[in-house]
Amino acid sequence: MPTGVALRDVRQQLFEAAERVLLRDGANGLTSRAVTDEAGVAKGVLHRHFADFDDFLAELVLARIARLDAEGAELRASAGSGPVAGHLTEALIRLFDPVTVSVVGLVIFRDGLRARLRRAGTAPGIPVLTQAAGVVAAYLRDECEMGRIAADADVDALALSLIGAAHLVYADREAERPGDLHKVVEAVIADVVQRRLL
Repeated sequence: MPTGVALRDVRQQLFEAAERVLLRDGANGLTSRAVTDEAGVAKGVLHRHFADFDDFLAELVLARIARLDAEGAELRASAGSGPVAGHLTEALIRLFDPVTVSVVGLVIFRDGLRARLRRAGTAPGIPVLTQAAGVVAAYLRDECEMGRIAADADVDALALSLIGAAHLVYADREAERPGDLHKVVEAVIADVVQRRLL
């Protein structure tokens, strides 16, 4: 990239480049040089917009978490209508898109990144997965209040079970994604749905 040329939305351009590198090369291949090369910008561009590479990575993960919050709002808006298992399955497929799965790997891979994310206020646990569990728990809480699942349902435990199961289903970026996530969701919530009917 020639010097003196103004870049528009440089932060977003760098985030998109990092996502492409993550998808192609995994967490091991994500370096500041790989990101700037992928974005087609000089290496100094990243350091003009972020304190250091870990700051860049933390902002990348926080941007992904913000997208989870938007998905959560959409999921919660569906509460009270349609099949609970169907809503959860669709939401989990969206929550565990290939970029999110790669970002989870990055967070697990880099201890310093997790520490930075904690300082930024993320919940305990593995950032992204913890936030995804919160999204699912909020939806289940809404369904519980509407009487569509048992009133005594432990929505936090159900959410952790669903996130853990979905992560296992989607964790291998190279494998074909199994089509049985819906069956897993139905099995996890079967008791609370059935007891609601009694």
